[in-house]
Amino acid sequence: MKRLLALLATGASVVGLTALAGPPAQAATGCSVEYTVTSQWSGGFQAGVKVTNLGDPVSGWTLGFTMPDTGQKVVQGWNATWSESGSAVTAGGVDWNRTLSTGASADLGFVGSFTGSNPAPASFALNGVTCTGSVTDPPTDPPTDPPATGTPVAVNGQLHVCGVHLCNQYDRPVQLRGMSTHGIQWFGQCYGDEALDALADDWKSDLLRVAMYVQEDGYETDPEGFTGQVNALVDEAEARGMYAVIDFHTLTPGDPNYNLDRAKTFFASVAARNADKKNVIYEIANEPNGVSWAAVKNYAEQVIPVIRAADPDAVVIVGTRGWSSLGVSDGSNESEVVDNPVNAANIMYAFHFYAASHKDAYRSTVSRAAAKLPLFVSEFGTVSATGGGAVDRASSTAWLDLLDQLKIGYANWTYSDADEGSAAFRPGTCNGTDYSGSGVLTESGALVKSRISTPDDFPTS
Repeated sequence: MKRLLALLATGASVVGLTALAGPPAQAATGCSVEYTVTSQWSGGFQAGVKVTNLGDPVSGWTLGFTMPDTGQKVVQGWNATWSESGSAVTAGGVDWNRTLSTGASADLGFVGSFTGSNPAPASFALNGVTCTGSVTDPPTDPPTDPPATGTPVAVNGQLHVCGVHLCNQYDRPVQLRGMSTHGIQWFGQCYGDEALDALADDWKSDLLRVAMYVQEDGYETDPEGFTGQVNALVDEAEARGMYAVIDFHTLTPGDPNYNLDRAKTFFASVAARNADKKNVIYEIANEPNGVSWAAVKNYAEQVIPVIRAADPDAVVIVGTRGWSSLGVSDGSNESEVVDNPVNAANIMYAFHFYAASHKDAYRSTVSRAAAKLPLFVSEFGTVSATGGGAVDRASSTAWLDLLDQLKIGYANWTYSDADEGSAAFRPGTCNGTDYSGSGVLTESGALVKSRISTPDDFPTS
């Protein structure tokens, strides 16, 4: 986690209720819209809007529709710039989806409010052309979850990278969703039986990321002791059917080569000990910073063979430049990794974001990079890059919707009761036994739990 450095995206626009901007829209000749209410509560709802261009390619577009005359309002929107005048709502394309080729789609969404009834809107039009498609009214009864088919590890087995995706034992792409610990040297009391039972059974988490700091009173002070703690948490995750991401949490200094010898020693030990397990993923450098991609690549190409010597099958996550931002926080982009990838197989590249600080420019990078690189969001926060501040619900939702769309796995920072906005629990929670009740959850915890506890989509054929 970027505990001291707030990395604000330069030049990034805010996705919200803003005036529409961008190049003039081109004419559209046909379109379809799928509108679905994904959740509803007293006085509010969340809706998804998928617009598909059925005509000639367009560069610059706006989608207009009419809200029913029942007091409906757009509160927050994402993946577009949104405006509303009376009952007329307009959404316009942003950097990464402004151009729609023939047959291409854009997935938008918004949180709305209403009074009285909540029928679906009408008269969807792309650049003035009326769209066909399906409009689904909110269900009168909440949907029921499908029957459980086993734990994440039981269903998916040994994972591997296929193309740009993380795939299961059936060679089908999967998305893992879960939580990261805070530094285990500070918050070990948060990872007892009650907490991990709640994470697996109530939160329905697919994974536990074990954040083992190397400095800051971490591994370097007691290598044997911290290695034992990591292995114990791997076992606890395995017993509950969750995947375990072993995070070599380097942060300061930012050059991972500073810890190269420690990394080789640590990963040789944990890889040999856990080689027969199906639930282990190795993250070899948390957030490289102040260092070139060439230096990070050099580190990875020395550490990965150490893991492979003992555990040839496990997935390895490689940190990227600029606090694992694919270089964006250093003014670069994904091209340096695309043009000069790590010389190793069965690897993924880390991307980290903090929703209140990292917005359109970062999402645009992920959208482009996901077509060429296997990505895993091994850490994200709903707040600012400091780990504190208010939850940015709109940006967090836009991020999670994008990751769902691209089938990119993620771990939220943090499953802890740290006194900071990114923590899932209120301070003092880890002194008790309740890790699920609404009274112990922070705003961030409630938001993230509502997302990861929804049913997984793990294809088996």
